[in-house]
Amino acid sequence: LTRSDAGESEPRWSPDGQSLAFVSSRGEDDEPAQLWLLERAGGEARALTTLKGDVLDYAWSPDGKRIVLVAMDEDPNKVSAKDKDKTPPPIVIDRYYFKEDGTGYLGALRQHLYLLEVATGEVTALTAGAFDEAQPAWSPDGGTIAFVSKRGADPDRSTQTGLYVMAPGSTGEPKLVTTFAGIAGDTGDVGRPVWRPDGSALAFIALRDEKLIYYATQELVVATLDGAPSRMVTADLDRNVLAPQWSADGKSLYILLEDDGNQHLVRIDAANGKLQTLLAGRRETNGFDVGAKNRIVLLDSTVDRPAELFALEGGKPRRLTHQNDAWLAGLEVAPVKEISFTSKDGTRIGGFLTLPPGYEAGKRYPTILRIHGGPTSQFANSFSLESQILASQGYVIVAANPRGSTGRGEAFSTAIWAEWGGKDTEDVLAAVDYAVSEGIADPDRLGVGGWSYGGILTDVVIAKTTRFKAAVSGASIGNALAGYGTDMYVREYEREFGTPWHDLDVYLHNSYPFLHADRITTPTIFLVGQNDFNVPLLNSEQMYEALKSLGIDTQLVIYPGQHHHFAKPSYERDRLWRYVAWYGKYLQ
Repeated sequence: LTRSDAGESEPRWSPDGQSLAFVSSRGEDDEPAQLWLLERAGGEARALTTLKGDVLDYAWSPDGKRIVLVAMDEDPNKVSAKDKDKTPPPIVIDRYYFKEDGTGYLGALRQHLYLLEVATGEVTALTAGAFDEAQPAWSPDGGTIAFVSKRGADPDRSTQTGLYVMAPGSTGEPKLVTTFAGIAGDTGDVGRPVWRPDGSALAFIALRDEKLIYYATQELVVATLDGAPSRMVTADLDRNVLAPQWSADGKSLYILLEDDGNQHLVRIDAANGKLQTLLAGRRETNGFDVGAKNRIVLLDSTVDRPAELFALEGGKPRRLTHQNDAWLAGLEVAPVKEISFTSKDGTRIGGFLTLPPGYEAGKRYPTILRIHGGPTSQFANSFSLESQILASQGYVIVAANPRGSTGRGEAFSTAIWAEWGGKDTEDVLAAVDYAVSEGIADPDRLGVGGWSYGGILTDVVIAKTTRFKAAVSGASIGNALAGYGTDMYVREYEREFGTPWHDLDVYLHNSYPFLHADRITTPTIFLVGQNDFNVPLLNSEQMYEALKSLGIDTQLVIYPGQHHHFAKPSYERDRLWRYVAWYGKYLQ
Protein backbone atom coordinates (compact mmCIF):
# COMPACT_ATOMS: atom_id res chain seq x y z
CA LEU A 1 0.00 0.00 0.00
CA THR A 2 2.82 2.43 0.79
CA ARG A 3 6.45 2.77 -0.24
CA SER A 4 7.75 5.96 1.34
CA ASP A 5 11.35 6.25 2.50
CA ALA A 6 10.17 7.46 5.90
CA GLY A 7 7.99 4.46 6.66
CA GLU A 8 4.55 4.39 8.25
CA SER A 9 2.97 3.28 11.53
CA GLU A 10 -0.36 3.10 13.39
CA PRO A 11 -2.60 2.19 10.40
CA ARG A 12 -6.33 2.36 11.26
CA TRP A 13 -9.41 2.14 9.05
CA SER A 14 -12.05 4.84 9.10
CA PRO A 15 -15.37 3.64 10.58
CA ASP A 16 -16.86 3.15 7.08
CA GLY A 17 -13.79 1.20 5.93
CA GLN A 18 -13.18 3.48 2.94
CA SER A 19 -10.04 5.29 4.19
CA LEU A 20 -6.88 4.23 5.94
CA ALA A 21 -5.16 6.68 8.26
CA PHE A 22 -1.53 6.28 9.33
CA VAL A 23 1.34 8.21 10.91
CA SER A 24 4.44 9.10 8.89
CA SER A 25 7.18 11.73 8.74
CA ARG A 26 7.11 11.97 4.96
CA GLY A 27 8.52 15.19 3.57
CA GLU A 28 11.80 16.92 4.32
CA ASP A 29 14.35 15.34 6.63
CA ASP A 30 13.60 15.55 10.34
CA GLU A 31 10.10 16.96 9.84
CA PRO A 32 7.48 16.08 12.51
CA ALA A 33 5.40 12.95 11.97
CA GLN A 34 1.92 13.83 10.66
CA LEU A 35 -1.36 12.01 10.17
CA TRP A 36 -1.98 10.87 6.60
CA LEU A 37 -5.02 9.48 4.81
CA LEU A 38 -5.06 6.93 2.00
CA GLU A 39 -8.34 6.40 0.14
CA ARG A 40 -9.22 2.75 -0.39
CA ALA A 41 -10.44 3.53 -3.92
CA GLY A 42 -6.90 4.56 -4.92
CA GLY A 43 -4.71 7.61 -5.38
CA GLU A 44 -1.87 9.10 -3.36
CA ALA A 45 -1.99 9.53 0.40
CA ARG A 46 -2.50 13.10 1.62
CA ALA A 47 -1.43 14.73 4.86
CA LEU A 48 -4.31 15.56 7.20
CA THR A 49 -2.18 17.58 9.64
CA THR A 50 0.66 20.07 9.56
CA LEU A 51 1.41 20.25 13.27
CA LYS A 52 4.72 21.55 14.60
CA GLY A 53 5.17 18.54 16.89
CA ASP A 54 5.01 14.81 16.19
CA VAL A 55 1.64 13.06 15.99
CA LEU A 56 1.99 10.10 18.35
CA ASP A 57 -1.45 8.48 18.42
CA TYR A 58 -5.04 9.07 17.31
CA ALA A 59 -8.59 7.71 17.31
CA TRP A 60 -11.44 8.06 14.79
CA SER A 61 -14.80 9.35 15.97
CA PRO A 62 -17.66 6.85 15.43
CA ASP A 63 -19.04 8.89 12.51
CA GLY A 64 -15.61 9.25 10.89
CA LYS A 65 -15.86 13.05 10.70
CA ARG A 66 -13.40 13.85 13.45
CA ILE A 67 -10.17 12.42 14.82
CA VAL A 68 -8.71 13.01 18.26
CA LEU A 69 -4.93 13.30 18.09
CA VAL A 70 -2.13 12.91 20.61
CA ALA A 71 0.71 15.21 19.55
CA MET A 72 3.88 16.60 21.06
CA ASP A 73 4.40 20.28 21.71
CA GLU A 74 6.55 22.13 19.21
CA ASP A 75 10.22 22.04 20.17
CA PRO A 76 11.48 25.64 20.08
CA ASN A 77 15.10 24.43 20.08
CA LYS A 78 14.77 22.01 17.20
CA VAL A 79 17.20 22.66 14.37
CA SER A 80 15.55 22.49 10.96
CA ALA A 81 17.07 20.65 8.02
CA LYS A 82 18.16 23.93 6.40
CA ASP A 83 19.97 24.93 9.61
CA LYS A 84 21.56 21.54 10.27
CA ASP A 85 25.09 22.94 9.97
CA LYS A 86 24.48 25.45 12.76
CA THR A 87 25.51 24.71 16.33
CA PRO A 88 22.53 23.17 18.15
CA PRO A 89 21.43 24.78 21.42
CA PRO A 90 22.26 23.07 24.73
CA ILE A 91 19.84 20.52 26.17
CA VAL A 92 18.42 21.86 29.44
CA ILE A 93 16.83 19.32 31.78
CA ASP A 94 14.97 19.85 35.05
CA ARG A 95 12.72 16.79 35.31
CA TYR A 96 13.04 13.81 37.67
CA TYR A 97 12.12 11.36 34.88
CA PHE A 98 14.29 12.93 32.21
CA LYS A 99 15.09 10.35 29.53
CA GLU A 100 13.27 7.65 27.64
CA ASP A 101 14.38 5.06 25.11
CA GLY A 102 13.25 5.93 21.60
CA THR A 103 12.31 9.47 22.64
CA GLY A 104 15.56 10.83 24.07
CA TYR A 105 15.96 13.49 26.72
CA LEU A 106 12.72 14.83 28.14
CA GLY A 107 12.51 18.55 28.68
CA ALA A 108 9.50 20.79 29.14
CA LEU A 109 7.71 19.44 26.06
CA ARG A 110 4.49 17.52 26.70
CA GLN A 111 1.98 15.55 24.66
CA HIS A 112 -1.61 16.80 24.45
CA LEU A 113 -4.95 16.11 22.79
CA TYR A 114 -6.10 17.87 19.63
CA LEU A 115 -9.34 17.61 17.65
CA LEU A 116 -9.09 17.29 13.88
CA GLU A 117 -12.01 17.97 11.51
CA VAL A 118 -11.34 15.51 8.69
CA ALA A 119 -13.17 17.46 5.96
CA THR A 120 -11.51 20.83 6.58
CA GLY A 121 -8.22 19.88 8.26
CA GLU A 122 -8.97 22.30 11.11
CA VAL A 123 -7.14 21.36 14.32
CA THR A 124 -8.17 22.58 17.78
CA ALA A 125 -6.22 22.04 21.00
CA LEU A 126 -8.29 20.22 23.64
CA THR A 127 -5.82 20.06 26.53
CA ALA A 128 -2.76 21.93 27.79
CA GLY A 129 -0.55 22.06 30.86
CA ALA A 130 2.58 20.52 32.37
CA PHE A 131 1.43 16.92 32.01
CA ASP A 132 0.87 14.34 29.27
CA GLU A 133 -2.30 12.82 27.84
CA ALA A 134 -2.48 9.45 26.10
CA GLN A 135 -4.71 6.64 24.82
CA PRO A 136 -7.84 8.57 23.72
CA ALA A 137 -11.06 6.64 23.09
CA TRP A 138 -14.42 7.94 21.77
CA SER A 139 -17.69 7.01 23.44
CA PRO A 140 -20.08 5.05 21.18
CA ASP A 141 -22.28 8.13 20.61
CA GLY A 142 -19.29 10.36 19.81
CA GLY A 143 -20.20 12.77 22.61
CA THR A 144 -17.29 12.03 24.97
CA ILE A 145 -13.57 11.33 24.75
CA ALA A 146 -11.88 9.24 27.43
CA PHE A 147 -8.13 9.39 27.97
CA VAL A 148 -5.47 8.79 30.61
CA SER A 149 -3.17 11.35 32.20
CA LYS A 150 -1.00 11.94 35.25
CA ARG A 151 -1.97 15.24 36.84
CA GLY A 152 -0.55 15.12 40.35
CA ALA A 153 1.86 17.55 41.93
CA ASP A 154 4.84 15.69 40.43
CA PRO A 155 3.67 13.15 37.84
CA ASP A 156 7.23 12.00 37.12
CA ARG A 157 7.50 10.42 40.57
CA SER A 158 4.27 8.45 40.45
CA THR A 159 2.61 5.61 38.57
CA GLN A 160 -0.81 6.85 39.72
CA THR A 161 -2.74 7.55 36.54
CA GLY A 162 -6.10 9.24 36.11
CA LEU A 163 -8.86 8.15 33.76
CA TYR A 164 -10.58 11.30 32.44
CA VAL A 165 -13.51 12.14 30.17
CA MET A 166 -14.36 15.33 28.31
CA ALA A 167 -16.68 16.52 25.54
CA PRO A 168 -14.82 16.96 22.23
CA GLY A 169 -15.78 20.63 22.01
CA SER A 170 -15.26 21.46 25.66
CA THR A 171 -12.88 24.15 26.87
CA GLY A 172 -13.31 23.28 30.54
CA GLU A 173 -11.39 20.91 32.77
CA PRO A 174 -11.77 17.19 32.01
CA LYS A 175 -13.70 15.13 34.55
CA LEU A 176 -11.74 12.58 36.57
CA VAL A 177 -13.50 9.21 36.52
CA THR A 178 -11.04 7.23 38.65
CA THR A 179 -7.37 6.87 39.49
CA PHE A 180 -5.42 3.66 39.18
CA ALA A 181 -1.90 2.27 39.26
CA GLY A 182 -0.58 2.38 35.72
CA ILE A 183 2.10 0.28 34.14
CA ALA A 184 5.51 1.61 35.17
CA GLY A 185 6.68 4.18 32.66
CA ASP A 186 4.92 7.10 31.03
CA THR A 187 1.19 7.28 30.34
CA GLY A 188 1.73 5.79 26.90
CA ASP A 189 2.36 2.41 28.54
CA VAL A 190 -1.16 2.26 29.99
CA GLY A 191 -3.63 0.29 27.92
CA ARG A 192 -6.28 2.24 26.05
CA PRO A 193 -9.62 2.40 27.93
CA VAL A 194 -12.52 0.75 26.08
CA TRP A 195 -16.14 1.90 26.26
CA ARG A 196 -19.03 -0.37 27.07
CA PRO A 197 -21.38 -0.38 24.03
CA ASP A 198 -24.04 1.61 25.91
CA GLY A 199 -21.48 4.23 26.98
CA SER A 200 -22.09 3.69 30.70
CA ALA A 201 -18.69 2.28 31.68
CA LEU A 202 -15.04 1.99 30.70
CA ALA A 203 -12.75 -1.03 31.02
CA PHE A 204 -8.97 -0.76 31.33
CA ILE A 205 -5.87 -2.55 32.64
CA ALA A 206 -4.31 -1.54 35.97
CA LEU A 207 -1.70 -2.88 38.36
CA ARG A 208 -2.91 -4.74 41.43
CA ASP A 209 -0.21 -3.23 43.66
CA GLU A 210 1.48 0.00 42.61
CA LYS A 211 4.43 -0.63 44.96
CA LEU A 212 5.43 -3.73 42.96
CA ILE A 213 5.92 -1.74 39.72
CA TYR A 214 6.23 -4.10 36.74
CA TYR A 215 6.25 -7.20 38.97
CA ALA A 216 2.60 -6.53 39.90
CA THR A 217 -0.27 -8.47 38.36
CA GLN A 218 -2.12 -6.67 35.57
CA GLU A 219 -5.83 -6.59 36.39
CA LEU A 220 -9.01 -5.88 34.44
CA VAL A 221 -10.90 -2.93 35.96
CA VAL A 222 -14.32 -1.47 35.10
CA ALA A 223 -15.24 2.10 36.02
CA THR A 224 -18.66 3.68 35.62
CA LEU A 225 -19.36 7.36 34.99
CA ASP A 226 -21.80 7.74 37.90
CA GLY A 227 -19.15 8.21 40.57
CA ALA A 228 -19.30 4.66 41.93
CA PRO A 229 -15.95 3.06 42.91
CA SER A 230 -14.15 1.27 40.09
CA ARG A 231 -14.29 -2.53 40.29
CA MET A 232 -11.45 -5.01 39.78
CA VAL A 233 -13.09 -7.78 37.73
CA THR A 234 -10.11 -10.16 37.92
CA ALA A 235 -9.37 -9.68 41.64
CA ASP A 236 -9.42 -13.46 42.20
CA LEU A 237 -7.27 -14.24 39.15
CA ASP A 238 -3.53 -14.36 39.85
CA ARG A 239 -2.54 -13.92 36.21
CA ASN A 240 -1.80 -11.01 33.88
CA VAL A 241 -4.52 -9.94 31.47
CA LEU A 242 -4.39 -7.43 28.61
CA ALA A 243 -6.21 -5.95 25.62
CA PRO A 244 -9.86 -5.92 26.83
CA GLN A 245 -12.82 -5.60 24.45
CA TRP A 246 -16.53 -5.58 25.32
CA SER A 247 -19.03 -8.02 23.93
CA ALA A 248 -21.86 -6.53 21.88
CA ASP A 249 -24.35 -6.84 24.76
CA GLY A 250 -21.96 -5.30 27.29
CA LYS A 251 -22.31 -8.23 29.69
CA SER A 252 -18.83 -9.68 29.21
CA LEU A 253 -15.35 -8.77 28.07
CA TYR A 254 -12.84 -10.51 25.87
CA ILE A 255 -9.25 -10.42 27.13
CA LEU A 256 -5.91 -12.11 26.57
CA LEU A 257 -4.80 -14.20 29.56
CA GLU A 258 -1.15 -15.08 30.21
CA ASP A 259 -0.80 -18.53 31.77
CA ASP A 260 2.32 -20.66 32.30
CA GLY A 261 3.90 -20.56 28.85
CA ASN A 262 0.68 -19.83 26.95
CA GLN A 263 -1.50 -16.86 26.14
CA HIS A 264 -5.18 -17.53 25.49
CA LEU A 265 -8.24 -15.60 24.44
CA VAL A 266 -10.86 -15.78 27.17
CA ARG A 267 -14.26 -14.25 27.84
CA ILE A 268 -15.00 -12.97 31.33
CA ASP A 269 -18.37 -12.18 32.84
CA ALA A 270 -18.28 -8.50 33.77
CA ALA A 271 -20.55 -9.07 36.76
CA ASN A 272 -19.02 -12.10 38.48
CA GLY A 273 -15.57 -12.55 36.88
CA LYS A 274 -16.31 -16.07 35.62
CA LEU A 275 -13.90 -17.10 32.86
CA GLN A 276 -14.44 -19.07 29.68
CA THR A 277 -11.41 -19.99 27.56
CA LEU A 278 -12.34 -19.56 23.89
CA LEU A 279 -9.24 -21.13 22.36
CA ALA A 280 -7.06 -23.33 24.55
CA GLY A 281 -3.98 -25.41 23.81
CA ARG A 282 -0.26 -24.80 23.44
CA ARG A 283 -0.29 -21.40 21.76
CA GLU A 284 0.26 -17.69 22.07
CA THR A 285 -2.68 -15.64 20.89
CA ASN A 286 -1.17 -12.17 20.80
CA GLY A 287 -3.89 -10.16 19.10
CA PHE A 288 -7.63 -10.27 18.41
CA ASP A 289 -10.60 -8.19 17.35
CA VAL A 290 -14.33 -8.60 17.89
CA GLY A 291 -16.76 -7.50 15.19
CA ALA A 292 -20.49 -7.59 14.53
CA LYS A 293 -22.39 -10.45 16.17
CA ASN A 294 -19.27 -11.11 18.27
CA ARG A 295 -17.36 -12.49 15.30
CA ILE A 296 -13.72 -12.91 16.29
CA VAL A 297 -10.44 -12.76 14.39
CA LEU A 298 -7.17 -13.85 16.04
CA LEU A 299 -3.46 -13.32 15.51
CA ASP A 300 -2.14 -16.66 16.72
CA SER A 301 1.21 -18.48 16.82
CA THR A 302 2.40 -21.94 17.82
CA VAL A 303 5.91 -23.35 18.26
CA ASP A 304 6.00 -24.59 14.65
CA ARG A 305 4.26 -21.66 12.94
CA PRO A 306 4.77 -17.89 12.98
CA ALA A 307 1.69 -15.79 13.71
CA GLU A 308 -1.17 -15.90 11.19
CA LEU A 309 -4.75 -14.63 11.18
CA PHE A 310 -7.60 -16.97 12.09
CA ALA A 311 -11.36 -16.65 12.38
CA LEU A 312 -12.70 -18.26 15.55
CA GLU A 313 -15.85 -20.20 14.66
CA GLY A 314 -17.60 -22.63 16.96
CA GLY A 315 -14.60 -22.72 19.26
CA LYS A 316 -12.27 -23.71 16.42
CA PRO A 317 -9.80 -21.56 14.46
CA ARG A 318 -10.26 -21.23 10.70
CA ARG A 319 -7.11 -19.98 9.05
CA LEU A 320 -7.40 -16.79 7.00
CA THR A 321 -3.81 -16.03 5.97
CA HIS A 322 -0.88 -18.08 4.69
CA GLN A 323 1.81 -15.42 4.88
CA ASN A 324 4.61 -17.81 5.84
CA ASP A 325 3.67 -21.01 4.00
CA ALA A 326 6.05 -20.56 1.06
CA TRP A 327 8.94 -19.74 3.36
CA LEU A 328 8.26 -22.66 5.70
CA ALA A 329 7.95 -25.06 2.76
CA GLY A 330 11.68 -24.69 2.11
CA LEU A 331 12.71 -25.32 5.71
CA GLU A 332 12.88 -28.12 8.21
CA VAL A 333 11.39 -26.66 11.38
CA ALA A 334 13.15 -27.76 14.55
CA PRO A 335 10.90 -29.66 16.98
CA VAL A 336 10.04 -27.96 20.29
CA LYS A 337 8.99 -29.77 23.46
CA GLU A 338 7.67 -28.32 26.68
CA ILE A 339 9.64 -29.30 29.78
CA SER A 340 9.11 -29.14 33.54
CA PHE A 341 11.72 -29.67 36.26
CA THR A 342 12.51 -28.68 39.85
CA SER A 343 14.94 -25.99 40.90
CA LYS A 344 17.44 -26.17 43.76
CA ASP A 345 14.80 -25.45 46.43
CA GLY A 346 12.18 -27.76 44.90
CA THR A 347 10.20 -25.08 43.01
CA ARG A 348 8.67 -26.31 39.76
CA ILE A 349 10.01 -24.46 36.74
CA GLY A 350 8.71 -24.71 33.18
CA GLY A 351 10.40 -24.15 29.88
CA PHE A 352 11.08 -25.35 26.36
CA LEU A 353 13.62 -27.50 24.52
CA THR A 354 14.24 -26.83 20.85
CA LEU A 355 16.00 -29.80 19.29
CA PRO A 356 18.11 -29.56 16.14
CA PRO A 357 16.60 -30.96 12.93
CA GLY A 358 17.60 -34.60 12.59
CA TYR A 359 17.97 -34.97 16.37
CA GLU A 360 19.03 -38.45 17.45
CA ALA A 361 17.94 -39.68 20.87
CA GLY A 362 20.84 -40.77 23.05
CA LYS A 363 23.31 -38.42 21.39
CA ARG A 364 24.57 -35.40 23.32
CA TYR A 365 24.55 -32.02 21.57
CA PRO A 366 26.14 -28.63 22.17
CA THR A 367 23.49 -26.71 24.10
CA ILE A 368 22.64 -23.05 24.51
CA LEU A 369 20.74 -21.64 27.49
CA ARG A 370 18.70 -18.66 26.27
CA ILE A 371 17.27 -16.27 28.89
CA HIS A 372 14.31 -13.98 28.24
CA GLY A 373 14.17 -10.27 28.96
CA GLY A 374 11.84 -8.41 31.25
CA PRO A 375 12.39 -9.93 33.74
CA THR A 376 8.58 -9.89 33.81
CA SER A 377 7.80 -11.74 30.61
CA GLN A 378 7.78 -15.38 29.55
CA PHE A 379 8.85 -17.77 26.85
CA ALA A 380 5.60 -19.00 25.32
CA ASN A 381 4.27 -21.67 23.00
CA SER A 382 4.97 -19.54 19.94
CA PHE A 383 7.37 -19.57 17.03
CA SER A 384 10.88 -18.38 17.98
CA LEU A 385 12.96 -17.40 14.97
CA GLU A 386 16.04 -17.01 17.16
CA SER A 387 15.76 -20.54 18.58
CA GLN A 388 15.05 -21.98 15.14
CA ILE A 389 18.15 -20.33 13.64
CA LEU A 390 20.39 -21.57 16.45
CA ALA A 391 18.90 -25.07 16.30
CA SER A 392 19.55 -25.14 12.56
CA GLN A 393 23.26 -24.89 13.41
CA GLY A 394 23.12 -28.11 15.40
CA TYR A 395 22.36 -26.79 18.90
CA VAL A 396 19.83 -27.79 21.50
CA ILE A 397 18.18 -24.63 22.87
CA VAL A 398 17.06 -24.56 26.50
CA ALA A 399 14.61 -21.75 27.31
CA ALA A 400 13.33 -21.61 30.89
CA ASN A 401 10.78 -19.39 32.63
CA PRO A 402 12.57 -18.78 35.94
CA ARG A 403 11.22 -16.90 38.90
CA GLY A 404 10.66 -13.31 37.91
CA SER A 405 8.73 -14.51 34.85
CA THR A 406 5.05 -13.84 34.34
CA GLY A 407 2.41 -16.50 33.77
CA ARG A 408 2.73 -18.09 37.22
CA GLY A 409 1.28 -15.42 39.48
CA GLU A 410 2.52 -12.48 41.51
CA ALA A 411 4.48 -14.43 44.15
CA PHE A 412 6.44 -16.21 41.41
CA SER A 413 7.18 -12.91 39.68
CA THR A 414 8.25 -11.03 42.81
CA ALA A 415 10.57 -13.82 44.00
CA ILE A 416 13.55 -11.90 42.59
CA TRP A 417 12.52 -8.53 44.06
CA ALA A 418 15.74 -6.57 44.79
CA GLU A 419 17.75 -9.74 44.15
CA TRP A 420 18.55 -9.97 40.47
CA GLY A 421 20.35 -13.20 39.74
CA GLY A 422 19.26 -14.96 42.93
CA LYS A 423 16.50 -17.54 42.59
CA ASP A 424 16.36 -17.03 38.82
CA THR A 425 20.01 -18.06 38.46
CA GLU A 426 19.23 -21.30 40.32
CA ASP A 427 16.24 -21.86 38.05
CA VAL A 428 18.01 -21.40 34.71
CA LEU A 429 20.94 -23.54 35.83
CA ALA A 430 18.45 -26.23 36.86
CA ALA A 431 17.13 -26.13 33.29
CA VAL A 432 20.61 -26.92 32.01
CA ASP A 433 20.99 -29.68 34.61
CA TYR A 434 17.73 -31.17 33.36
CA ALA A 435 18.96 -31.24 29.74
CA VAL A 436 22.23 -32.86 30.85
CA SER A 437 20.50 -35.45 33.04
CA GLU A 438 18.21 -36.40 30.15
CA GLY A 439 21.25 -37.24 28.03
CA ILE A 440 20.53 -34.37 25.62
CA ALA A 441 23.03 -31.62 26.48
CA ASP A 442 26.79 -32.06 26.28
CA PRO A 443 28.06 -30.69 29.63
CA ASP A 444 31.39 -29.77 28.02
CA ARG A 445 29.79 -27.66 25.26
CA LEU A 446 27.41 -25.22 26.93
CA GLY A 447 26.61 -21.66 25.90
CA VAL A 448 24.38 -18.98 27.43
CA GLY A 449 22.88 -15.68 26.33
CA GLY A 450 20.00 -13.25 26.29
CA TRP A 451 18.90 -9.67 25.65
CA SER A 452 18.00 -6.94 28.18
CA TYR A 453 17.27 -8.71 31.48
CA GLY A 454 18.32 -11.86 29.63
CA GLY A 455 21.72 -10.20 29.21
CA ILE A 456 21.74 -9.09 32.85
CA LEU A 457 21.14 -12.63 34.06
CA THR A 458 23.72 -13.93 31.57
CA ASP A 459 26.30 -11.66 33.24
CA VAL A 460 25.34 -13.06 36.66
CA VAL A 461 25.44 -16.67 35.47
CA ILE A 462 28.95 -16.45 34.01
CA ALA A 463 30.17 -14.70 37.20
CA LYS A 464 28.76 -17.51 39.36
CA THR A 465 29.81 -20.55 37.30
CA THR A 466 32.55 -21.41 34.83
CA ARG A 467 30.63 -24.23 33.15
CA PHE A 468 29.68 -22.17 30.06
CA LYS A 469 32.20 -22.03 27.23
CA ALA A 470 30.62 -19.05 25.41
CA ALA A 471 28.22 -16.23 26.32
CA VAL A 472 26.26 -13.63 24.37
CA SER A 473 25.20 -10.64 26.50
CA GLY A 474 22.83 -8.22 24.79
CA ALA A 475 21.92 -4.78 26.17
CA SER A 476 22.94 -5.82 29.67
CA ILE A 477 24.08 -4.20 32.90
CA GLY A 478 26.45 -5.74 35.43
CA ASN A 479 26.67 -2.73 37.75
CA ALA A 480 23.37 -1.47 39.18
CA LEU A 481 25.09 1.64 40.53
CA ALA A 482 25.92 2.62 36.97
CA GLY A 483 22.26 2.25 36.04
CA TYR A 484 20.89 4.73 38.56
CA GLY A 485 20.44 8.09 36.83
CA THR A 486 21.81 6.94 33.49
CA ASP A 487 18.85 4.92 32.21
CA MET A 488 15.08 5.48 32.14
CA TYR A 489 14.22 3.51 35.30
CA VAL A 490 14.88 5.93 38.15
CA ARG A 491 11.39 5.36 39.60
CA GLU A 492 11.81 1.61 39.47
CA TYR A 493 15.31 1.68 40.99
CA GLU A 494 14.14 3.73 43.95
CA ARG A 495 11.10 1.55 44.58
CA GLU A 496 12.93 -1.77 44.30
CA PHE A 497 16.47 -0.97 45.49
CA GLY A 498 16.06 2.32 47.33
CA THR A 499 18.65 5.07 46.79
CA PRO A 500 22.41 4.45 46.55
CA TRP A 501 23.19 6.83 49.46
CA HIS A 502 20.75 5.04 51.79
CA ASP A 503 20.78 1.49 50.42
CA LEU A 504 24.29 1.00 49.05
CA ASP A 505 24.41 -2.65 50.12
CA VAL A 506 21.40 -3.45 47.93
CA TYR A 507 23.03 -1.84 44.90
CA LEU A 508 26.33 -3.62 45.54
CA HIS A 509 24.52 -6.93 45.96
CA ASN A 510 22.86 -6.41 42.57
CA SER A 511 26.15 -5.43 40.93
CA TYR A 512 27.62 -8.90 41.32
CA PRO A 513 28.83 -9.46 37.72
CA PHE A 514 30.88 -6.25 37.58
CA LEU A 515 32.24 -6.38 41.12
CA HIS A 516 33.17 -10.06 40.70
CA ALA A 517 34.25 -9.90 37.07
CA ASP A 518 37.52 -11.58 38.11
CA ARG A 519 35.53 -14.81 38.54
CA ILE A 520 34.45 -14.82 34.89
CA THR A 521 36.30 -17.15 32.52
CA THR A 522 33.65 -17.42 29.78
CA PRO A 523 34.44 -15.77 26.42
CA THR A 524 31.65 -13.19 26.01
CA ILE A 525 30.42 -10.91 23.25
CA PHE A 526 28.47 -7.80 24.29
CA LEU A 527 25.98 -6.25 21.84
CA VAL A 528 24.02 -3.01 22.29
CA GLY A 529 22.28 -0.17 20.45
CA GLN A 530 24.27 3.04 20.46
CA ASN A 531 21.24 5.14 21.50
CA ASP A 532 19.72 2.68 23.99
CA PHE A 533 18.32 4.65 26.94
CA ASN A 534 16.66 1.51 28.32
CA VAL A 535 19.92 -0.27 29.16
CA PRO A 536 22.51 2.24 27.96
CA LEU A 537 25.73 1.57 26.14
CA LEU A 538 27.93 2.44 29.12
CA ASN A 539 26.81 -0.74 30.91
CA SER A 540 28.06 -2.99 28.11
CA GLU A 541 31.23 -0.90 27.88
CA GLN A 542 31.95 -1.51 31.57
CA MET A 543 31.56 -5.27 31.35
CA TYR A 544 33.53 -5.41 28.10
CA GLU A 545 36.39 -3.38 29.59
CA ALA A 546 36.45 -5.55 32.71
CA LEU A 547 36.80 -8.76 30.69
CA LYS A 548 39.34 -7.15 28.38
CA SER A 549 41.40 -6.11 31.40
CA LEU A 550 41.25 -9.69 32.70
CA GLY A 551 42.42 -11.16 29.40
CA ILE A 552 39.12 -12.93 28.63
CA ASP A 553 38.24 -13.19 24.94
CA THR A 554 35.54 -10.58 24.41
CA GLN A 555 34.01 -8.25 21.84
CA LEU A 556 31.81 -5.17 22.03
CA VAL A 557 29.42 -4.67 19.10
CA ILE A 558 27.65 -1.27 18.95
CA TYR A 559 24.79 -0.74 16.48
CA PRO A 560 24.77 2.89 15.29
CA GLY A 561 21.60 4.87 15.84
CA GLN A 562 19.70 1.93 17.38
CA HIS A 563 17.65 1.93 20.55
CA HIS A 564 16.79 -1.00 22.82
CA HIS A 565 14.67 -2.50 20.03
CA PHE A 566 16.34 -2.32 16.65
CA ALA A 567 14.63 -0.54 13.76
CA LYS A 568 16.86 -1.80 10.93
CA PRO A 569 16.34 -5.37 9.69
CA SER A 570 19.95 -5.54 8.50
CA TYR A 571 21.09 -5.00 12.09
CA GLU A 572 18.66 -7.66 13.31
CA ARG A 573 20.18 -10.10 10.84
CA ASP A 574 23.72 -9.10 11.78
CA ARG A 575 22.98 -9.65 15.46
CA LEU A 576 21.60 -13.15 14.89
CA TRP A 577 24.56 -14.22 12.79
CA ARG A 578 26.99 -12.86 15.38
CA TYR A 579 25.28 -15.15 17.87
CA VAL A 580 25.87 -18.05 15.49
CA ALA A 581 29.51 -17.10 14.91
CA TRP A 582 30.37 -16.59 18.58
CA TYR A 583 28.77 -19.82 19.77
CA GLY A 584 30.29 -21.66 16.81
CA LYS A 585 33.78 -20.47 17.72
CA TYR A 586 33.64 -22.15 21.13
CA LEU A 587 31.00 -24.89 21.00
CA GLN A 588 31.47 -26.52 17.59
